[in-house]
Formats: sequence, structure tokens, C-alpha cells
Amino acid sequence: MTTLLAFLATLGILIVVHELGHYAAARWAGVRVLHFSVGFGRPLWKRTDRHGTVWALAAIPLGGYVRFLDEREAPVADNEKAQAFNRQPLGKRSVIVAAGPIANFILAIALLWGLNLHGYSTLRPVLAAAPAGTPAAMAGLQGGDWVLALNGAPIDNWQALAEGLLASDQSAARLDIEDAKGQRREVIVPSDSLKMAAQGGDPLRALGLLPGHPPLLPVIASVVADGPAAQAGLQAGDRVLAVNDEPVPDWQTLVQHIRQTTRGELTLTLERAGQLLTLRVTPQVVSEQGQRLGRIGASPQMDPVLLERLRVVHRDGPLEAMHHAIERTWDLSIFSLRMMGRMLMGEVSVKNLSGPISIADYAGQSAQAGWIPFVGFLALISISLGVLNLLPIPMLDGGHLLYYLLEWIGGKPVPDRIQELAQRVGIALLLTLMTFALYNDLARLLAT
Repeated sequence: MTTLLAFLATLGILIVVHELGHYAAARWAGVRVLHFSVGFGRPLWKRTDRHGTVWALAAIPLGGYVRFLDEREAPVADNEKAQAFNRQPLGKRSVIVAAGPIANFILAIALLWGLNLHGYSTLRPVLAAAPAGTPAAMAGLQGGDWVLALNGAPIDNWQALAEGLLASDQSAARLDIEDAKGQRREVIVPSDSLKMAAQGGDPLRALGLLPGHPPLLPVIASVVADGPAAQAGLQAGDRVLAVNDEPVPDWQTLVQHIRQTTRGELTLTLERAGQLLTLRVTPQVVSEQGQRLGRIGASPQMDPVLLERLRVVHRDGPLEAMHHAIERTWDLSIFSLRMMGRMLMGEVSVKNLSGPISIADYAGQSAQAGWIPFVGFLALISISLGVLNLLPIPMLDGGHLLYYLLEWIGGKPVPDRIQELAQRVGIALLLTLMTFALYNDLARLLAT
């Protein structure tokens, strides 16, 4: 239920903001708006405002639209022709069309500005042990290594490391590493390994670069209310000694047992206030990176000194927060374009395309993690939607802007016949992309 509600909230917010961008620009330009719909198909609710605009909520929530008064769609009375979209000068038409994606970028900037102003914390990128045979293992990376910099640029969180590695497509990745003993060294991941990993559905996992953390004692710091751990009777301060009679020397071993249990229950032997107890817990099964994993809703107790060293707090003043929000939005937009370009060139696998099922899954996971991760996820999806809509593909806003650019260069509108043919090509291309994305979603779902 959380996943469904988070998905619907994500779609609703992004669609409304995008279409409101078109709507606001049209009102500014003096264009009459006939219909504003969130969703497609049969209206579930609608009303008409004092301007004559019909506002509707439709049954299929995978999109929305704003329809303007336009002589190309229906006859327009002589006294209303000045309000028709097709009668507007090229500049106004361009602004109206571009306003939707721009609204998505503005939403992302506002969300990121709020996060930067409120403050949030991340953990420094500490690597788990690399699987044998992976490029990371062959490069000498070990569990507990901390990544300090990538190609000379400081790295202080896992997301920055992931994005930086995905962007290292033409040269080797140079990692500055600090191991668990505090010794520093440099590790090189060859460019050939980076390019080969990009051909898979999960490039970082293919490289063997997995998130981890320093060794922790198997002591519980807190449990999620109503989660499997809480329902089984686990409490803060409990130290787990064994799982199914197998000794548990550290938190990583406990997590491994839990993650591998997607059916049945676990028997935990633990110590509480000097007494031995035995409890049974049934892990909750979740989907993560295309795998079914068990979770019980418990967090480890960490050494406060180590935690402070691992944790990075991001908090800015109003102006600095806005600067960083704009910079982040720009960087993610360019990153998205580069990844799309590399897919077209065959340098990155189309398996990285995600459809509505994956988006729903990520929305649910981020919502369960708290409002800060969900807001960050919403900003990321809003940027992706803005970039996608600006692509010069007929049927998208970017396709219309391409027509207007050609009109500006040639001095006259693109002929209707050419636009009609281009629309068909655009529909075919979008259906192909949607098919790939849905296929990837189903492949990940069936793999679980």
C-alpha cells in the first residue's frame, strides 16, 4: 500500500506541476485554456471554472494534458481568435510549450533548496568486499575501504561515487582509498572494465563496487515500529549471538542471514541485560536491485566516534542552498543527457531504462525510508521528466520546440504533412522506449 500511495503521489505531483507550467504560460500569453486533465481516459471528477477551463481527474494516472483554444482542432469564433494558440507569435508559443519542462526543473530546484536548507546527512562511501573476479577485486579493493576521491575530485557520499563512476566512460577511474587501518593508497579501475560494466543492467554491481560499512557488533540500536523485529520482541540493546544456532560475530553476518531468508523464519539467540533469550522472527521480503531480500526493520548500534567520522551533514544558508540546488539540478540534467547519448551509441545498455513498475518500487522504498529520501527521489524524477520532455522527439514538448526552431530559421511553419509524418515516427519511437522500459521492469520483477 505504501508503494502504491507513494507512486500515485509522485505521479500526481509531477504531472500537476508540469501541466501547470503550460497553463500558467498560456494564461500569461492570453491563450484560452479549454481543458486541464490529470490522467487520461474517463473523467472521475471534473468542474468548470469562471474562465471556462474544465479541470478533470481521469482514470488512467500515467500522464496528463492541457488543451488550448486552437483553430487547427476546431472552428473558433471570430471574437475569440485572438485567444487561439495557433494565432500567437512564435515567441509566445515557444514559451508556452517550454513552460512544462521548466516547471519540472523549478520544482526540483525548490525541493533540493528545501533539503539543503533543512539539512540532511549521508554516510561516506565505504565499500563492501568485492566479489571474486570482479574488476574491483582485481584492482585490490577490499571490504572496509573508504573512497576519498574519484579522479582527484573529493567524494563524500555513495551517490556521488556512483554518478562519477558511470560518467567515467572514456578513461580509467582513479580512486583515492583509505583502508580500515587508516592507510591511504591509489586504486585504478581500467576504462575497459568501466565500458564492459556499462553494458549490463547494474554497472556498479558488475564492477564489484558495493556499499558496505566498517565491522559492527551485532547489537541492535533501534527497531522499526510494527516491523518484523518489533513484532518478534527484539529491543534496543539486544546483542545477537547466533542465528539458527550459527554464531554471529558481527552485524554484517547477521544482515547476510536476514537478507538470504525470503521464506520461513529465523531463530535468534540473543543476550539482553545479561540473560540469554531465544526469539523467532519472520523477515519481510522486499525487492532491491532486482533481487528478493529479507528485512526485519532493525538498525545496528554504532560507535559514536566512528559514526561521527562516517557521517557527513549537509546544511546550507538560504543563498548557498539555492546555489547548490541549481548546480545539482544542472549536473543531474547533463548526466541524464550523457547517459541517454551513451545508450544511443551503444556504450550503455538499454537495460538501465526503467518503467512505471521500477519507479513505483523506488518511490515506495524512498517513502518507507523517510520524507527526506522521498523528497530527494521526487526531485530526481522531476529532473528526469524535464529532460525527457525537452528531447527533440515529436509528441514531446521538445519536438514542438524543434518545429518552432525550424519555423524561425525558414520563416514559415513546418508543413502539416511533414508534422503528421514526424508524429508517427515519434509515436513509434516512444512506444519502442516504453516497451524496452516495461520489458526491463518485468525482467527485474520475474528475476525476484
